[in-house]
Amino acid sequence: MGSISRRDLIATLLGASTATLSGCSKPQGHDFQGELLGQDSHHGHRLRESNFRPDSIHDWQDVPVVIVGGGIAGLSAAWRLKRRGFEDFVLLELESKLGGTSRSSNTGSFHYPWGAHYITTPLPSNTDLIELLMEMGVVDEIAPDGTPIVGEEYLCREPEERVFAGGKWHEGLFPESIASPDDIDQYAAFNQQIKYWSDAHDAQGKRFFDLPIANCSDDPQAQELDKISMSDWLGQQGWDSPVLKWFVDYACRDDYGLSIDRTSAWAGILYFAARLKNKDHMMQDVITWPSGNGHIVDYLSQQFESHIRTRFMVAKIRPSDLLGRDANCETVGLDLETQKWGGYRAKRVIWAGPQFVASRVIDGFRNGNPISSTPFRYGWWLVANVHLRDRPVELGESLCWDNVLYDSQSLGYVVSTHQSGIDHGPCVWTWYYPFADQQTKYSREQLLLVPWSDWAELVLTDLQRAHPKIRDLVTRIDVFRWGHAMVQPYPGFVWSQTRRDSVLPDRNVHFANTDLSGLALMEEAFYHGVRAADEILSVLS
Repeated sequence: MGSISRRDLIATLLGASTATLSGCSKPQGHDFQGELLGQDSHHGHRLRESNFRPDSIHDWQDVPVVIVGGGIAGLSAAWRLKRRGFEDFVLLELESKLGGTSRSSNTGSFHYPWGAHYITTPLPSNTDLIELLMEMGVVDEIAPDGTPIVGEEYLCREPEERVFAGGKWHEGLFPESIASPDDIDQYAAFNQQIKYWSDAHDAQGKRFFDLPIANCSDDPQAQELDKISMSDWLGQQGWDSPVLKWFVDYACRDDYGLSIDRTSAWAGILYFAARLKNKDHMMQDVITWPSGNGHIVDYLSQQFESHIRTRFMVAKIRPSDLLGRDANCETVGLDLETQKWGGYRAKRVIWAGPQFVASRVIDGFRNGNPISSTPFRYGWWLVANVHLRDRPVELGESLCWDNVLYDSQSLGYVVSTHQSGIDHGPCVWTWYYPFADQQTKYSREQLLLVPWSDWAELVLTDLQRAHPKIRDLVTRIDVFRWGHAMVQPYPGFVWSQTRRDSVLPDRNVHFANTDLSGLALMEEAFYHGVRAADEILSVLS
């Protein structure tokens, strides 16, 4: 399959009308550089090779617990172990940098995310996450009703969000200025339905929609929504407003990397309903940092730095029943710096990586049942950090933290420097693009061959819809490609038995990852890390 031309790339990902806006092989008329970044796919893909295993291991270490994976889930498991007084563990990570899709970087005084960039203030039921946020100093106190009171400096600073529609910026994400009376009526009816589902509880008092989803009711009335798409659900309500459909589609692409045609209606409703306060139906406040959720990654990893080993690729995990009833679980891997093989013998292992890799690494994974990993689907993402020497001149609502383009397939950009309170001079914009539907036209191999210059041109072409002179302000664009970035909550998956069973241990291997929820949210990663750590503590105690 051949390479992708720049014009075809831009026309496919942004729309045919934008292709004429793009420049030539290097961003035209500008002298700025950048870098093309990504996960260590070279070593990751070597796991597919049957001969990529050592004949023997001479360097063995004994440790009670091994955690494989340094994303939020693995780090949360380690945090829980240490917080409960258990410190005899090691955390192994393939990449040189921790955090997975929550990683971040900095250039001088500028910090910016490469993926997840916020959480919403947890509801009182999410006690473990509240405990972490209190420890971090993010939550100052707990109100009598259990609501966490977040420090003002951690709440997203106003103005928070805007949308570019009809040639100028408008406050909020629903573009009322271009909406017809019917659009607005349907939007109001949609919000009433969301309030209904937010208030819905079962006989035991469990909410139909909550985070983490382990707290959700399994009432059939709610689970039925998982069988259809969000688009179908909107149609069942008689809502056909293009503005409303765009608004809901944006939400699904934002959290799940899927269009409304491919998102479970249950997951689509969760996006809105799980984040409403029951008493007043207001959205929970956004908590964010310049580095996004990389701030959480940095805090967690600092609590147990000596327990972390990066650039170590786990190639094989042999659970104990393959080695004898009383034997340890063996974890074998390659040190990518020294190119030497090594191994760990542990009583318990936490696999904090994706399910599709677990099936290749864990011997006899789920008794060899092929359906144990195949239902898990993942999406591509593109993230770019755009460095500017100054802010552009605006039409309408001034620059916000979250800036969305109504007629774009991208998610727009967040201003990572927004929280600093400085509204002039240099800044960094973090631009997001989920391959919600477009990936089907191109193979992963083709996308991996696209050069930095074409990706940079894609970013600029999208931004200049709202900022015609943006090219004059750019000093650097770095682009990060995320393959297999996020598990996708397609119809029928979230409440499937396969997804629900994936949380169960496989012999003495425990699991912690957002895959186990079917939703790639920080709250889910944290929950599964804590849960897996608690499972192990109960066994080892």
